[in-house]
Amino acid sequence: MTSNFVDYVKIFIRSGKGGAGSAHLLRVKYNAKAGPDGGDGGGGGHVILRGNSQRWTLLHLKYTKHVFAENGQNGGENLCTGRTGADQILDVPLGCICRDAETGEVLGEVTEDGQEIIIAKGGRGGLGNDHFKSPTNQTPRYAQPGEPAVERWVIIELKVLADVGLVGFPNAGKSTFLSVVSAAKPEIADYPFTTLVPNLGIVKYHDSQSFCIADIPGIIEGASEGKGLGLRFLRHIERNSILLFMVSCEQLDIAHEYNILLEELRKYNPELLDKERVLAITKSDIIDETMMQQLQQHLPTDIDHIFISAVTGYHIAELKNLLYRKLQTNVAS
Repeated sequence: MTSNFVDYVKIFIRSGKGGAGSAHLLRVKYNAKAGPDGGDGGGGGHVILRGNSQRWTLLHLKYTKHVFAENGQNGGENLCTGRTGADQILDVPLGCICRDAETGEVLGEVTEDGQEIIIAKGGRGGLGNDHFKSPTNQTPRYAQPGEPAVERWVIIELKVLADVGLVGFPNAGKSTFLSVVSAAKPEIADYPFTTLVPNLGIVKYHDSQSFCIADIPGIIEGASEGKGLGLRFLRHIERNSILLFMVSCEQLDIAHEYNILLEELRKYNPELLDKERVLAITKSDIIDETMMQQLQQHLPTDIDHIFISAVTGYHIAELKNLLYRKLQTNVAS
């Protein structure tokens, strides 16, 4: 099955080169040497990334391998400036980062609708010979050439923008939770890796407030080294304000499962451990209060935790309250 969710493309881009200035000398009927009248060359077009809030994936760029901006036109006689080359604009979803494929240099990040970033600057047009005339050189016969184009391979990556990212092993109940608290309809089944692409859901809250949750495909031990779905989706966690760890109560050692998830994030990017974290013990409808109390004694002490059941709605409202309060605290700080 081919997925419409594309979050990584590699494209060869080239800006337009600047047009050359003109070295034309004006000749009229009564003055064969009327002086220089060469116009400037036009600037080359840029290659630009533009944020578009209506796009959710890089699918439209999947089969685009080359993007060339237009060259600037040469200057002409009678001080005519050459036409500026047309820009090439690539619309991308919010949350995209662009880097040079060879050096790894970050060329820009797009986080706002309509935001534009030049990733290949067009060459400036050359000056015509009219700029070089002087009392001692009244007929300069030279003009500037236009600047060359900039060309490079670039990588454009999408990192999902969401307030809360769901982190957990496959089949931990993340998709079921998202389907209950939002209008998102992720595929749900009782087998690992049901979720193959990130799903976004908007959670409505009191007083017409809302926040965004991203269901990230399940992590397995060794994901930071490329196992399972690997690094492909770990990057989507980087932009989340809060990480909601979800571990099923069916696991024999919940703290151990949580620490494995934490270690995979640390190996991928240690800065992820600086984010606010919450632990949700899922599928709690299959255990009773006594078992919850027994499990609670062995849970990590450095993280807020809550027992939930997406099927029965147990503590779902309380979890939404907790997440919203933490988001507000992050905004205030």
